[in-house]
Amino acid sequence: MPLSEHEQRMLEQMERALYAEDPKFATALEGSGLRTYTRRRVYQAVAGFLVGIALLMAGMVAQQIWISVVGFLVMLGCAVLAVTGWRKAPRPGEQARAGGSAAPRQARQRRSMMDRIEQRWQRRRDEGR
Repeated sequence: MPLSEHEQRMLEQMERALYAEDPKFATALEGSGLRTYTRRRVYQAVAGFLVGIALLMAGMVAQQIWISVVGFLVMLGCAVLAVTGWRKAPRPGEQARAGGSAAPRQARQRRSMMDRIEQRWQRRRDEGR
């Protein structure tokens, strides 16, 4: 459930007060942890992909098909992890103001859509009275 305008203003005032009082603590709470986690996950997936390539090549050189199949499956799994991790990674400018989570454009669009639906519902209720 989205916050009301009054609650949003109060939250912003609390944020400004926190930044003024303890800027180091406030910057620590900004939420770079999620971005770092997803970046690390993508790097691990790329490293795993390279290991999969090495297994694939080793299986071909040793003429052991099962090693090549395992290498291919490792490559496939790591590619999926890298792509999903890359898509979930928040961009530097998309951090939410509170809570440290990302605030993607889609969430804002959904919120505005929900606001429009709520306004329409209120108008219908008011017209029926």
